[in-house]
Amino acid sequence: MRQSSSPAVPTAVPAPYAERLGLPWWAWPLGLAMAGLLAAELWLGATGVRAWLPFVLLIPGTVAALWWLGRIRVEVRDGELRVDDAHLPVRYVADVVPLDAAGRREVLGVGADPLAFVVQRPWVGGAVQVVLDDPADPTPFWVVSTRRPVELAAALLAARDAA
Repeated sequence: MRQSSSPAVPTAVPAPYAERLGLPWWAWPLGLAMAGLLAAELWLGATGVRAWLPFVLLIPGTVAALWWLGRIRVEVRDGELRVDDAHLPVRYVADVVPLDAAGRREVLGVGADPLAFVVQRPWVGGAVQVVLDDPADPTPFWVVSTRRPVELAAALLAARDAA
């Protein structure tokens, strides 16, 4: 009877992380109400093109603007941190610090580093600070808004350790 000298050890693959930094639900009715009010103010009982043009332009424009504000995706997959169009290979991650609202305010406040890469959404309370270890890059760290800072930090560190 022959036994294998090295048993098959499953490699740990970190679970991918993904979230969309969408607007809160109340921003949609508030934004549409404001657009409708502005369109009604511009209309003011006019006839002809001025009667319907403010509604045709402002309502869809507001929907597009609200969608655009909530389009940012934050992902950790394929060995990269992806924030919208920006990509950061996890091999350059030195450390990840989860931040609450007060911590984010401190990192982005008066003493903020002007070379930092920041994707901040004011309606999202938490964030992570991703400290970089890349001598060729002048960017010292990234600050990225997230609703789940501890989970994003864990996913980044797990992806870095797996790489």
